[in-house]
Amino acid sequence: MTSEEQITRMKKAINQAVKVMGDRFGSTEADVEKAIDELKASMLTAPAAAAQPSQSTAAVTAGV
Repeated sequence: MTSEEQITRMKKAINQAVKVMGDRFGSTEADVEKAIDELKASMLTAPAAAAQPSQSTAAVTAGV
């Protein structure tokens, strides 16, 4: 998944969660669970991509 696809997926999940959380009377428990699951899924791949540059930075810093 490209970073643009990841960002799009995360934006969609965040927007859905905001919509569900803002509509307390119109949202069911299933809606809330689905929104939370989508947020978790969208964030699972993000740390792996973000961790790679920080690891390489740590390796360069450790070598100094």
